[in-house]
Amino acid sequence: MLRIEGLTVAYGGIEAVRGVSLDVAEGELVTIVGNNGAGKTTTLMAISGVAPIRSGRIVIDGAETTRLAPHAIVARGVAHCPEGRLVFGRLTVHENLRLGAYQRKDGASVRQDIDRVYALFPRLLERRTQLAGTLSGGEQQMLAIGRALMSRPRLLMLDEPSLGLAPLIVQRIFGVIRQLHAEGVTILLVEQNAHLALTVADRAYVLETGEVRLAGSAKALIDNPEVRRAYLSQ
Repeated sequence: MLRIEGLTVAYGGIEAVRGVSLDVAEGELVTIVGNNGAGKTTTLMAISGVAPIRSGRIVIDGAETTRLAPHAIVARGVAHCPEGRLVFGRLTVHENLRLGAYQRKDGASVRQDIDRVYALFPRLLERRTQLAGTLSGGEQQMLAIGRALMSRPRLLMLDEPSLGLAPLIVQRIFGVIRQLHAEGVTILLVEQNAHLALTVADRAYVLETGEVRLAGSAKALIDNPEVRRAYLSQ
């Protein structure tokens, strides 16, 4: 579903990502873990077409997307749920969900998918007429994931879905992530809670200062002494 080859992303003279290569097979849940500043968010932004790629290739479902505009990448089946949620605060929950389906023309199916999001996140159904800016952090995260799902993505990218949330809300959101994975949605997950990320993922990559340092099955990395010392003992 996704292949990245030698990706380098630079902001001015600073390389945030250097020579990163990774892949995600259809139906996999792959996580990228690493400390703040490791290049995790920048990697997702490059895939979405909103970060300045200096070199390398990005191939999605067999087609190169390296230089495509963000809306064209969405049209190829990629949805990005960004760090910080970035909901449209002056629009209602329902309006936010409809914007997630902006490129779609199948009205009946869009309504069905809104109902599906409400089934995944019943709290959003209760808040459907409420302005998104007045929601709690957890509710905004649910809305951001629901909005991403409205494009019917073949690749769903989630950036820090647990950040700043209460443990009970994190548990609920990761329950939905597990459900989506079980349904066959391909997921690329960036998550600061490395232990949580590795318990739900099939495979993982460890980024340090913009480079891939380790890669393998999530189980193998959980058992890796270096990973345990650096990311799981905090």
